[in-house]
Amino acid sequence: MFQTFESQSERGATAGRIKELRRLMAAAKLDAYLVPRADEHQGEYVPPSAARLNFITGFSGSAGIAIILKRSATLFVDGRYPVQARAEVEPGLVDVSLIARGNIGTWLAEPLSRGARVGFDPRLHTIAEVERLEAVLEPHGIKLVPVSRNLVDRVWGKERPAPPQDPIWAHPQKYAGRSAPDKIADIQKRLKADHHDAVVLTLSDSVAWAFNIRGSDIPHTPVALAFAIVPVSGKPELFIAPEKIEPAVRTHLEAFAKILPPKALDERLKALRTAGKSVRLDPNTASFAFARALGGTKKIARGADPTIGLKAIKNTAEIKGSRAAHVRDGAAVTRFLAWLDDATTSGSVDEIEAVRQLEGFRRATNQLREISFDTISGSGPNGAIVHYRVSEATNRKLRPGELFLVDSGAQYLDGTTDITRTVAIGKPSPEMRDRFTRVLKGHIAIATARFPKGSRGIDLDPFARRALWDAGLDYDHGTGHGVGSYLSVHEGPASISRAGMAVLEPGMIISNEPGYYKEGAYGIRIENLVLVTPLEKLQGADRETMGFETLTLAPMDRRLIDKELLTPAEIEWINDYHARVAETISPDLDNDTRAWLKAATAPL
Repeated sequence: MFQTFESQSERGATAGRIKELRRLMAAAKLDAYLVPRADEHQGEYVPPSAARLNFITGFSGSAGIAIILKRSATLFVDGRYPVQARAEVEPGLVDVSLIARGNIGTWLAEPLSRGARVGFDPRLHTIAEVERLEAVLEPHGIKLVPVSRNLVDRVWGKERPAPPQDPIWAHPQKYAGRSAPDKIADIQKRLKADHHDAVVLTLSDSVAWAFNIRGSDIPHTPVALAFAIVPVSGKPELFIAPEKIEPAVRTHLEAFAKILPPKALDERLKALRTAGKSVRLDPNTASFAFARALGGTKKIARGADPTIGLKAIKNTAEIKGSRAAHVRDGAAVTRFLAWLDDATTSGSVDEIEAVRQLEGFRRATNQLREISFDTISGSGPNGAIVHYRVSEATNRKLRPGELFLVDSGAQYLDGTTDITRTVAIGKPSPEMRDRFTRVLKGHIAIATARFPKGSRGIDLDPFARRALWDAGLDYDHGTGHGVGSYLSVHEGPASISRAGMAVLEPGMIISNEPGYYKEGAYGIRIENLVLVTPLEKLQGADRETMGFETLTLAPMDRRLIDKELLTPAEIEWINDYHARVAETISPDLDNDTRAWLKAATAPL
């Protein structure tokens, strides 16, 4: 539910771990060693057994990389994590730097001299990442050195958690919308069109989607740690620990696939290499180790993981399921918001209690499988930490005159949810209302956007920032990310961001979550999930355009809205949205909550 913050003794242990890592580096004649957040599958989330970055630095965020040098260590994070990182690492032991991961090579070239050796685990870095590093380091005479046995794992030793071995289950077709053989055939059709003999699926959610299986190897994300090889014709091969497969699931899988243990993967890759097959790897998601196993980066067939684009466009059953999940989840969140409004009058509610209550309301639906990520429950200054996770050490009361930011989500069989609401505790200041309304204006700009075929997230991202930019304000994270169907809450390829180069297509589910953060004071974020609607030609239009259907259903805090900053069209949008919320979820509420919702959704 919430993390246990590093104790002082744990921070002291971090110094010992880095010291031992440097001893191993010296023995291997390494001048630097890379410790990424990623695991062998290159997913955003990792099991405890692969939390190497957290083990060696103390940083618990979902993105980052550490560079350990002989006399210094630096943790690189993106715009979501600098405040959290500085709070979690030991000052003087690990420096924190905000830098794009693609610029790591440029940074490394500064402290290292010609002839230096940089060690890395080839299983934990993508092909593209390694190639970018080599391109920068080689002109400086700095060599990247693959290390066969991860040095952090050697430091970790017997204390390292065992890999997860929980059983997997078949995901019913009524929720998946398509059978696994049908999905495999679609992948094979694309391989044939590209003249590729096979593709290696390395992302856990790609395997889960293609084979219609789910698991619990990753916290909050229903996937199993597995790899797969899909040939251009014939049965695909699934490489997964046999103890995870119960008889009923084996029957489901063996109808269309071969099941092999993970240790057989290297042999199969070698066989494909020996046979001279054209094997496709996605350079942006497959680890460098796969390229090495297939004879090197010049031997592989390069191409996008074909499942990424396929699973991003939800089918009819998945869209129907997502709508149902959001009605259910919206009712649970509304019950929580009503409880919060009443409970905070006593001044006794803290961040951890808020998390417990929210998750309790979701469990009361009797359909919750898991939360979709660690709930962000940030009161006052903690709300300014974009991906804050409450701990016993950081827990604070929800105090009058402050803002409370709660970002949460749920995993249901029929859909994945992700919602953020910012709530005023007591009376908000004029500045808080100004900033909230500017964020709301950006949210409405995305929700109401129309855009032609071929539009990308980068094209829409400025819509969300305009009202903030007008006041010299901004935020350092993307405006939206793709969301899976009972899969990862963060899913590619599409995003609404400065890096959102993927084309938006009908059927994609994306978050709409602009924000504003005043460090040391408060954070504001408003997040709904939206569905990209089909192309249509509006009356009098020259070309077809798409838009968004808002899926999330829960009230926004009217007390934080400065109506004077809104246009008539924006006022109409919020009133229409609130009317829809009330009409849709009221039947699922008790009388007291229904009465609270009526007031919370009253027209502006």
